[in-house]
Amino acid sequence: MAKDSKTKSLKDANRPKLWATIAMNVVVLYAFTQYEAVSAAGLKGLVAGATSLVPLTLALILTTIANGFLSDKIKVWLVFLRRRHALPGHRAFSQFAGSDPRIDVDGLRKLLGKDWPTEPEGENRTWYRLFKEIENDPAVLYAHGEYLFTRDYAGFAALFVVGLGTAAAFTVRPIPVLLVYLGCLILQFMVVRHVAVTYGNRFVCTVLARKSARPIKEPAARAKRASRPTKAT
Repeated sequence: MAKDSKTKSLKDANRPKLWATIAMNVVVLYAFTQYEAVSAAGLKGLVAGATSLVPLTLALILTTIANGFLSDKIKVWLVFLRRRHALPGHRAFSQFAGSDPRIDVDGLRKLLGKDWPTEPEGENRTWYRLFKEIENDPAVLYAHGEYLFTRDYAGFAALFVVGLGTAAAFTVRPIPVLLVYLGCLILQFMVVRHVAVTYGNRFVCTVLARKSARPIKEPAARAKRASRPTKAT
């Protein structure tokens, strides 16, 4: 799962969805900051408290900037809660190959032969090689895009807990409402992280399934010999 031009294009395609999730979080925080105003003055309180959008916007900007410091490796750590061998590709053959009914394990073994990996680094390298061979397959493209979106969303969700949570500590009252909001931020991160894990695992399995379903090509020399007409004796 290395970074390349295809990954960059998928990230660009996911950008509008990520900005939509950011906007949604700001709207939710604003609604919580206006709890007391709405309780006292009804919906007019929302308009009257519009000035509170200034610190919320600042918190959003700082959160977005902080996201630039989250490398892909850190996001993977946050999603899979592992420091070593965090990517699901590290478990592609030892765990996922035998757990997904779509994957023809015998076909994969014939395809890889002696190159069948037995250690995490080798598993990830071998999986990535198979992925690069079919990265434009529609099913693989879809799984890759969904994984990248949910992984990046999980990174933002973790930052929301810190950035928007801090802003809420100064703007949301009473305390019980603040605690509900903080609980929502934490729940959002937990849910999105779980979804990212699911999509990451599915991405790995989809590559293995598509590769194992493809016919194994004979070596060129053998195919050439087989195509030659036999001489009559």
